[in-house]
Amino acid sequence: MSEYIRADKNRVVRHSVVELAEHWTIALSGLLLLLSGLFELPMAARYKITAIPGLAWSGDFITSLSVHYAASVVFIAASLFHIVHHGLSGDWGLIPRRGDLKTSIAVIKTFFGKGEEPPFEKYLPEQRLAYLGMAAVIAVLILSGLVKTAKNLYAPDMNYTLVLWATWLHNLFFILFVLAFVAHIGAILLKPNRPMVRGIVTGSVRLDYARHRHPLWLAGMEPQRAPLLPEGPRIDEALAPASDVKQPPLSDTVEKGLGAAVKQEPPKDPATESPLET
Repeated sequence: MSEYIRADKNRVVRHSVVELAEHWTIALSGLLLLLSGLFELPMAARYKITAIPGLAWSGDFITSLSVHYAASVVFIAASLFHIVHHGLSGDWGLIPRRGDLKTSIAVIKTFFGKGEEPPFEKYLPEQRLAYLGMAAVIAVLILSGLVKTAKNLYAPDMNYTLVLWATWLHNLFFILFVLAFVAHIGAILLKPNRPMVRGIVTGSVRLDYARHRHPLWLAGMEPQRAPLLPEGPRIDEALAPASDVKQPPLSDTVEKGLGAAVKQEPPKDPATESPLET
């Protein structure tokens, strides 16, 4: 199991090594795709990017295109591995659920001091929505990129309308990918979300943070704690053994009972009464 608690170090493991590897492979290859795609435009030399050490190749179109193709192979392979790995393991935590949009709006309001956050599971509702949006963007980029690659390498006479649609979609969703990437970085830098930065770097987050913000996630890993009984004399007396309960002395009880019996006048017997008494 990739998720477990290390109470001695105040940590809870959030992501396995495999999950970290796939995340950073997609992230870094996606960033390289983004840069190499921009370098294919006549902008690297114009903005002196070629003068940066290690980026002299950015001004050459063929080299930038080759880097773009190589990065796309890694990006597609990592994306497919992500789908297969989580599909086979039954990990559907990032799939959006009913009510996520409404809850996300309420959570965003809490950033401005309006209301309080509800208890969360492993992922926030806005994370699930962002995951769906990014998955759609990546899917369109991959499909449209495959069409453009097939045209460039194998079918130069491919249908012009198909190539045109693929090009426009690729360019449009490239812009959406950049915006989603910026939004992802911006969201993780928000103060309530900063503790999660540790999770995407080391795989674990602080246990006290998880208990405070993700109690529904930890509910399946931590044993249920028995509620504490309130302190007070009534609870103490109720739980005390019968031998510990203070009882009045037996002599006092007997004395009180005899006193009451003496004071009580016995009833008269009609048979013993004299008929002459009036």
